[in-house]
Amino acid sequence: MRRLFPVTDVTDETAAPAGEAGTPAGTPGGELREWSPAELAAAYAYPERAREGRQPWLRANMVSTLDGAAQHEGRSQPISCAADMRIFGVLRALADVVVVGAETVRQEGYRPARARAEFAAAREAAGQGPAPVIAVVTASLDLDFTLPLFTSPLAPTLLLTGAGAAPERVAAAERAGARVVTAGEGAGVDPARAVRALAGLGHTRLLTEGGPRLLGQMVAAGVLDELCLTVAPLLTAGDAQRIAGGPSVTLPRRFTLKSMLEEDGFLFTRYQRT
Repeated sequence: MRRLFPVTDVTDETAAPAGEAGTPAGTPGGELREWSPAELAAAYAYPERAREGRQPWLRANMVSTLDGAAQHEGRSQPISCAADMRIFGVLRALADVVVVGAETVRQEGYRPARARAEFAAAREAAGQGPAPVIAVVTASLDLDFTLPLFTSPLAPTLLLTGAGAAPERVAAAERAGARVVTAGEGAGVDPARAVRALAGLGHTRLLTEGGPRLLGQMVAAGVLDELCLTVAPLLTAGDAQRIAGGPSVTLPRRFTLKSMLEEDGFLFTRYQRT
């Protein structure tokens, strides 16, 4: 893996090997190698305000092909790669909570987040549990409560729903061990209210993995602070969803490129709201 942006050294064919002439491995001119989890964690660290629990910071992690497909045959895995999955794991290890839409839970077969030994000390020092909590955004609560996401999580799964959710589904979720959190009037979930509700539970380092409908709602509500987007060097054509769906916003949201990594033709970008 190598860093393309921000540029930290002169890049040319005669650049010094890693460790020589002050060139760090993984920077322009440095040795191409697999970055350690600690190096990736430093590259993707949350802003201080979120780390200190003062204000929530919502980042999204998504993957897209060159022609804008967020999925292939209904799943994101076919357009991913090993480096993308390493970053996926690191972003989860940094987060307090992973927010995901109910349809993505059903399509991708979501499981509880797992504890990773290499992040155990850092999470304990940061006052976090051994793994992030999974929070599912669902209006209907139409989920299979016999799945491991509900039967064997390290921390109870949260269900973000509206005040008008069916009482029998709320009761079924609570019997399954999930914690139901009201984050909207009627049946729907208000993204801004969901962010506030999670922060109220002590979760200020927020990560969403979509799907496209949920991300579109977050974009429209103006609550997304950061987008970590993997651009896969693939063309799929077809009619796959983009990374964000739903109605367009009145004015496009401007984001600024903060960093870009590359490995095997895949670009790992990080944009923050201007």
